[in-house]
Amino acid sequence: MHKFSPAAGALAALLSLAVAAPAARAQAVAQSPQAVKAGTYKIEPHHTQVIFSVSHFGFTNFSGFFSGASGTLVLDPKNLAASTLTVSIPIQSVATTSSVLDQELRDEQWLDAAKFPTATFTSTKVTPTGERTATIDGNLTLHGVTKPLTLQAHLGGAGVNPLDKAYTVGFAVTGVVPRGDFGVKEDLPVVGNDVHLTIAGAFELQQ
Repeated sequence: MHKFSPAAGALAALLSLAVAAPAARAQAVAQSPQAVKAGTYKIEPHHTQVIFSVSHFGFTNFSGFFSGASGTLVLDPKNLAASTLTVSIPIQSVATTSSVLDQELRDEQWLDAAKFPTATFTSTKVTPTGERTATIDGNLTLHGVTKPLTLQAHLGGAGVNPLDKAYTVGFAVTGVVPRGDFGVKEDLPVVGNDVHLTIAGAFELQQ
């Protein structure tokens, strides 16, 4: 007869939990706009990233990101043109793989975070371009300058987040910011003028 080992029993319990955890977190994610709940959403900052990429002396496309975004999405899936978006990004949050470069980007020769602590985008028009895509026209305020900017948005999905139980909708958003137009002209043109944005946006429905 085999003797029961407490260690073996503990290991079996841990393994069963590991197998059960993904199943417990499984949930239905709606990918049809018609299934997404209408309402006012707030940015969920911990899972929202603004990633930027710019040509670095023509050798590589160098990337970094901003975090800590805040803002509001008023979403009407049945009348997408009536939707609105506002986003604010703390410039101080800029991060790359180099702490020296991070500080340079925050300093006055680049983004001047002390004088211009936030970048803000406010939509002026939302135009559906497909079942799950839309163009968002708006105004970007960066480095003290406000100019039009167009973003392309793609619906990721919507549903209840299994961790915090908040109803969440997510989008992938892209755009290009010509930094020189906003007065950020350091090292032009050897460091590219076009800053390519890739945004992972998570929004939680407000009750």
